[in-house]
Amino acid sequence: MDWSIQEVARLAGTTSRTLRHYAQLGIVHPSRIGANGYRYYDESALVTLQRVLLLRELGLGLPAIAGVLENETDAPGALRSHLEWLQSERDRLGRQIASVRATIETMEGGEQLMAENMFDGFDHTQYKEEVEERWGAAAYAASDRWWSSMSAEEKADWQKRVSQLNADWQSAAARGVDPRGEEAQALAGRHYDWLAGVPGTPGASTGGPTKEYFVGLGEMYVADERFAANYGGAAGAAFVRDAMAAYADAHLG
Repeated sequence: MDWSIQEVARLAGTTSRTLRHYAQLGIVHPSRIGANGYRYYDESALVTLQRVLLLRELGLGLPAIAGVLENETDAPGALRSHLEWLQSERDRLGRQIASVRATIETMEGGEQLMAENMFDGFDHTQYKEEVEERWGAAAYAASDRWWSSMSAEEKADWQKRVSQLNADWQSAAARGVDPRGEEAQALAGRHYDWLAGVPGTPGASTGGPTKEYFVGLGEMYVADERFAANYGGAAGAAFVRDAMAAYADAHLG
């Protein structure tokens, strides 16, 4: 069974022009072209289109998406990984929505805000085991004490800073910025400064993360899909890793 380009555009909420553009870029090809010149898409093409639309929602640009599709040829496996991340994000966002809704209702009701209830879904402890395994229990304990000592306003500001940094990384990756170029290196510098402000980060007590830690963290962003998701997926994480490695070579000796 296959579907015409008009049917696919309607079902996917896109346009025939966009689908033709995807074909020109070699991302989503029609499975056949009829005698009337119409393009038709089979099940395999629809699966590829679904992956493209998912990656677009993560902020990846079309060149980056082409690279992901080329490197991840196991479509069911890739979709399964993406599904697991979406389910995790759904749960996390559900907790954030409930937390923010409760804050609004408390403020509008003139009641006292409870700081311990305001950050559900903003959990910085979700990687506790990984941190302790990689860098030791002392590193996690130091960062946890730092986080616990912050006021609600300080925590909100910190989360906003992280979200903006991640968004700027995704934007640069989607636009195909050179990881060794000025813009990417400025982002890597911001990333370094952000890590330097987190107690427990190896080297933070002496001015900033060590080169080994900084480069290794970039590698971890690529290796672990949970971290890669912060940067739009595997291709975005690879861009961040390359920019961080270049920054480390230039500034960390």
